[in-house]
Amino acid sequence: MTRLYLVPTPIGNLEDITLRAIRVLKEVDVILAEDTRTSGNLLRHLGISKPMTAFHLNNEHQTVERIADRLEGGETMALVTDAGTPGISDPGFMLVRECVRRGIEVECLPGPTAFVPALVNSGLPTERFIFEGFLPHKKGRQTKLKEIASYPYTTILYESPFRLVKTLQQLIEVMGPDRQVSVARELTKIHEENVRGTLQEVLDYFSQKEVKGEIVIIVEGGSIGNRP
Repeated sequence: MTRLYLVPTPIGNLEDITLRAIRVLKEVDVILAEDTRTSGNLLRHLGISKPMTAFHLNNEHQTVERIADRLEGGETMALVTDAGTPGISDPGFMLVRECVRRGIEVECLPGPTAFVPALVNSGLPTERFIFEGFLPHKKGRQTKLKEIASYPYTTILYESPFRLVKTLQQLIEVMGPDRQVSVARELTKIHEENVRGTLQEVLDYFSQKEVKGEIVIIVEGGSIGNRP
């Protein structure tokens, strides 16, 4: 039966691929890849040879209907991103929505995603949290930062290593220097790092080093006692 599989891929350590994910990648007709070069490296590592089609944020609007047509025509496909679970700050939502609209079966496999280990490792409350993903780069950024400052729950942000220091500075501007934060870097890799402390302490740490790797920022929720 035709089906779209959402297949999480390792965020760093290649041992984190599941046996089920490997089986599905071997069985599908086509693999939809955010970057065919990156996914090609993973497939070669796994000894899998399958046709790949590019599916990324820049072409998502143009290709959704065409891919859904192929699925309706009987092909079975797996969607993968460069790292992690498709649809979490990565392409996927629009295709899933279209498949659901057309009655095409969609199955999401469990597997790696960056924010879960970063959250659990942070030492901050995990019973309720808000996932914001990437902040707006320009328009609406300050409004969003002020909104996050008022959240009573732990907040999760994704960030580029090139903008980490600036983002920490901006968080201090709206939250004050004493809000607790945890910054996870290079998760599951050899140089994995989790830096915890106040916003000021963590800013001081990263201001003195070259920052590399993908970043997850976990911010303590606000309360009457710690809002600036």
